[in-house]
Amino acid sequence: MTSSLRVLGIDPGLTRCGVGVVDVDRSRRGTLVHVGVIRSAPDAEIGDRLAIVAAGIRDVIAEHRPDAVAVERVFAQQNTHTVMGTAQASGVALLIAAESGLPAATHTPSEVKAAVTGYGAADKRQVQTMIARILRLDALPQPADAADALAIALCHAWRRGGPAASGSAALTPAQRAWADAEKRVARTYVRTTP
Repeated sequence: MTSSLRVLGIDPGLTRCGVGVVDVDRSRRGTLVHVGVIRSAPDAEIGDRLAIVAAGIRDVIAEHRPDAVAVERVFAQQNTHTVMGTAQASGVALLIAAESGLPAATHTPSEVKAAVTGYGAADKRQVQTMIARILRLDALPQPADAADALAIALCHAWRRGGPAASGSAALTPAQRAWADAEKRVARTYVRTTP
């Protein structure tokens, strides 16, 4: 096992697609590698917008060579137009990961928030604040799409094959809260399963 895992997190969107790359070591300590936002004009054709998102993701992969890609899972919204664009951008991200030979996974917004803050309904400011703390940044990552991308990358590294040390001592308070919640759910599932 390598000493660190490099994850590209993607907060999919057409107008603003957040991208963040972090290295996570065996002690689950994260280090910022890259953060940014891929932008496309809202009045451009959908195909052109998706091409811009694809080119931006390819550039980040070529420059930073992640070991894995994590994408925020699309969730239902009242605004069908917004969710369609997000789903399309998400599909592009997953396709590029596959074409690049990188393992990819999706994580729900509440899963990501719980992983980095310990609370699945945290607001944008709380996520930004925790990301700044976890990555030892001097300022909150801006815009929120960029902070979300970093949160997605950290969530993936901590939950899916990050080079974690054994034992709960290596976990942050938010990670311990998440692990405890998972244990409670697992015990409940075992008790209620025939």
